[in-house]
Amino acid sequence: MTRILLTLFVVLLSVPANAGSCYSNAEAEAEQGIRIHSELMVIGLNCQVIGARHGLNLYGDYQRFTVDHAAIIQQYEKILLRHFASNGGGKPEAQLNKLRTDFANKISNDAAALRPDVFCSKYAPRITKASAMDSRDLRKWASTFYKSHPVSKPLCDG
Repeated sequence: MTRILLTLFVVLLSVPANAGSCYSNAEAEAEQGIRIHSELMVIGLNCQVIGARHGLNLYGDYQRFTVDHAAIIQQYEKILLRHFASNGGGKPEAQLNKLRTDFANKISNDAAALRPDVFCSKYAPRITKASAMDSRDLRKWASTFYKSHPVSKPLCDG
């Protein structure tokens, strides 16, 4: 009995006190991956016409990116759904949808603040870059954290 209590005590000490208010590295990567996917959708939609003028099918490229990386995107969604389910707030799917919407709204606001040609010249290359990525490249991109695009929670172990 003492050994069980000692083991339980050690396990409880190893869990950060703020575990619900922070992300593991995998959760932070998942959020960044969802951000990338959401932003690419908005870029593809906003830059369809301008891209077509230059012989590009940016929304089609976004759709191919989605198909090519469906397994990773689904994995990211599952990681975040588990995080939301285990950290309260209720309705994990609604929380994931809100996160996606927030990301899409942020870049949509950027699009609204710029002339379409300026927005597209600045952001459309992301679709071209993403389209050329394999799974390893996408995961590397998603696991690179930028001060300009911080994850919504601090890292638990950092």
